[in-house]
Amino acid sequence: MFAEIEHFLQQLAAFLWGLPLVVLLVGGGLFFLVYSRFLPYRYLGHSFRLLFRKKDEDDPGQLSHFQALSTALSGTLGMGNVSGVAIAIAIGGPGAVFWMWISALVGIATKFYTCTLAVMYRGRDTAGQWQGGPMYVIREGMGRRWRPLAYFFAVAGLLGTMPIFQVNQLVQVVRDTIAIPAGFTQAGAHFNFDLGLGLLLAILVLFVGLGRLPRLGQVTAILVPVMVVLYMLLTGFVLFSHVDAVPAALQLIVHDAFSGQAVAGGVVGAVIVTGIQRAAFSNEAGIGTEAMAHGAAKTREPVREGMVAMMGPVIDTLIVCTCTALVILISGVWQSTEHDGITMTAMAFRDLFPHGSAVMLALIVIMLSLSTVFTFWYYGSKCLGFLIGAEYQHRYIWIYIVLVVSGAVASMQMVVSLVDSMYALMAIPTMTAALILAPRVNQAALAFVSKKQMD
Repeated sequence: MFAEIEHFLQQLAAFLWGLPLVVLLVGGGLFFLVYSRFLPYRYLGHSFRLLFRKKDEDDPGQLSHFQALSTALSGTLGMGNVSGVAIAIAIGGPGAVFWMWISALVGIATKFYTCTLAVMYRGRDTAGQWQGGPMYVIREGMGRRWRPLAYFFAVAGLLGTMPIFQVNQLVQVVRDTIAIPAGFTQAGAHFNFDLGLGLLLAILVLFVGLGRLPRLGQVTAILVPVMVVLYMLLTGFVLFSHVDAVPAALQLIVHDAFSGQAVAGGVVGAVIVTGIQRAAFSNEAGIGTEAMAHGAAKTREPVREGMVAMMGPVIDTLIVCTCTALVILISGVWQSTEHDGITMTAMAFRDLFPHGSAVMLALIVIMLSLSTVFTFWYYGSKCLGFLIGAEYQHRYIWIYIVLVVSGAVASMQMVVSLVDSMYALMAIPTMTAALILAPRVNQAALAFVSKKQMD
């Protein structure tokens, strides 16, 4: 039965991630760039300065600009940047990384539009609280006839933000790099260890979840900067130690992007689709989940928050994912079918930096995964609140901790296919709403710039 479900999910993900969706995400991002006259690129430097702007306590919202970006990044700076890159290279070859770059470059504009709209069309939930996200953008900005599309996003978002993949990969790296070498469990009999670790993670999630969004913002504002700095120090040291091999790895990425290679069956189209898939899982540009975090920002100026959101694809895909990809390619572990996912990344670090790098990576991955798991709880609860009422969404935490435990013992392939399918479905209402409402974003952006409201 599980084999049949896994096969169905694989087929569903392959169908949904066809040419139409790739055109929607990449073509939509290119449209936003041209339509805005490259405004996101022109003000990318300013978006960084906005992170440290003091919030006005009288503004609506719950999070500062920095906390909103940290919360959004905690949903993207996770397994998509460490395990997702390894999966992309294993399936699509080195060339998939190039198409991750392309997706991120156009994703900067997509983030600007979707997250500006998330603040521009915030709506009150049934508990009277202001909320943001594609479902509220559709409800408040597009009228009653588009309402089914809002519910469509909420259902896909509820399923797509399940924590199973993150927990699965976290347990895998802890087991393979720490527990098995230390003799805590065995390679062929690790169910009890996985289950026990899953229960421990569930307790941590429960602690943060019961504190709701304010505690989530406080936790991610600490975790995200720390884990980015630590991961960049680790990858930076490894790459600096093998700096002579970096140009060849970059050349391989570019060459393979247009030629394909054995892993992808020599089909360039498969390389492109794989890169776009994994980029969507990495930076979520056009998917819509991150708009829920930015929609909670404490601001009255939608364009300002849209500019803050532009930093997301730069940090998580162009910087962090690239560092991960270079480590994997330089190590050569990607040419073996022995490892996949997070284990491939761990083996790459171990081969290039054998003295404790695997353990350090495991510790960083724990922070990466936990921050994503915490944020996905928030996303899922908001989707559930939209569907059945905000007064009931607090009960989602009990469902969520069950999903955390399930993820610890689930099949990785089944999990990846399910998440990929839901991400594809979320992109449809998110990009549709952004394309239809793009003229209103342009109007607001021009007014914002012309009034010199850049401080």
